[in-house]
Amino acid sequence: MIRKPLVIFVILLVCALLETALLSNVVFLPVVPDLLLLVVLYISVQNGSLTGEATGFVSGLLLDFLTAAPLGLNCLLRTLLGFFAGLFHDVLNISKIMIPAMLALIATIAKAIIIGFISFFFPNGVITYDLFSASFGMELLFNVILAPLVFAFLSLFSSFLISDKEISR
Repeated sequence: MIRKPLVIFVILLVCALLETALLSNVVFLPVVPDLLLLVVLYISVQNGSLTGEATGFVSGLLLDFLTAAPLGLNCLLRTLLGFFAGLFHDVLNISKIMIPAMLALIATIAKAIIIGFISFFFPNGVITYDLFSASFGMELLFNVILAPLVFAFLSLFSSFLISDKEISR
């Protein structure tokens, strides 16, 4: 009962530390790929909206504590993305390459649009993406390329990450 949430938390923590402490300090990387977003997408699509929301919230909370982002920004953003990705539970076959790549593409663009919408209400506190900049294009490319790899890696631990049934809403 406690095993699945604990394993998910450990994976989120490792990805958050990897993303914020290690990858953000690599000088030859122009941007940092959003590994936490990819993990949230995988868990959401495999388990449904409720688990997606919870996973998104916890990953956002970890990211808020480890970065200089306003507290709650990543929680809100990733909770929304986890919920909407969870709506495709039992609909998408994510064992191939194209579906994870398309999910990463759509989620990364949605992330930028949601942050832009939130920055409309908090213009001084939120750093937005320029959808037509090279840095956003590089993050989008990294996420799209890494999504099938991350999904394949996480599928190795599917017995720990995927529940037998989802509590319906």
